[in-house]
Parts: sequence; structure tokens; C-alpha cells
Amino acid sequence: MIREIYNRWKFWRKADRLGPDIPLTHWRLHFQSRMIKLCKQKFHFFADNASIRPGCYIVGCSNISIGKRVVIRPATHIHGTAPAGVVSVRIEDDVLIGAGVHIYVSNHAFKDRFRLIIDQGHDEVKPVIIQQGAWIGANAIILPGVTIGYNSVVAAGAVVTKSIPAQVVAGGSPARILKEI
Repeated sequence: MIREIYNRWKFWRKADRLGPDIPLTHWRLHFQSRMIKLCKQKFHFFADNASIRPGCYIVGCSNISIGKRVVIRPATHIHGTAPAGVVSVRIEDDVLIGAGVHIYVSNHAFKDRFRLIIDQGHDEVKPVIIQQGAWIGANAIILPGVTIGYNSVVAAGAVVTKSIPAQVVAGGSPARILKEI
């Protein structure tokens, strides 16, 4: 039991992730100054006035860049795991990300019908870019390789499978352009 606790503590200290499942660091998200300091250590880039709210799960922090005045609400999942040195998720300045948003840069591979999916690994990493001023509504899902254009809105619950141009509102599953801004 003591060995298990020690190993868990070691994992928490070195993990390239944030979330409620990492209590050693998660408590820091409740305090602005501690959150900024922690995020500057973990992320590829993290602006001084960005904000990650408690309850987020972020995996592959070292591959994620977060710009100025970005707000990431609770229950958001960002999976940015990629080879070392690759920025797999870039969130530019002035972006709002609603609660429960999911962002993925790769998917499970399932090309071989004779092997279980769990044994096939993942497809190649395709970066996700959310450009300046965008707003991603609650519970939206952003899939690998997508760019959300400048000052665009992704409606709550949308599933974004293809890039969205600048200054539009997109929604649905799969997401499509609903109107121009």
C-alpha cells in the first residue's frame, strides 16, 4: 500500500496533464496566482492572463499553447498528446471555451478488422487550431485536424469534423455553417 501511494505521488509530480485525477496539482487551479504559475510550467505556452477553471482534464500540456485572455470552463477535456516538441493544440488570444468541450488531436486506429481496437493504437496526430476571438459553446466536440476561424462561434453540442472559416456561426452534428457574423 505504501509503495502504491509513493508510485502514485511520483506519477502526479511528473504527469504531463492536469485534472481532478491529479490532486497534487489540481487544487492550484482554484487560486489564480497558483494556476498561472502551474500552467506556465506545464504548457508549451501559457499567457499571463489566461484562465483554466477547476474540473478540466488536459492531457499533453507540453504540446498545448494557450494565448491571452483565454477562458477554459470546467469539465472541458483537451487531449493534446503528440510527439515531443509538436504543438498539437493552439488556442489563440481572446478565445472562450464553454463547459464540457472536448478537443482531440488523434483518434483510435481501427484499420485491422482482425485485431481488437484497443490493440491498434492511435492514428497520426492532426493539430487543432482555435483562432483569435472564437467562442466554442458548451459540450462541443472538436475533432483532429480542425481549425476554427477568427471570431467564429461553434454552437453548444456541435461536433466539428471539418475546419470552420472566419466570422461564422456553425452548429449541428456534423457541424455546418448556419450564418455569417
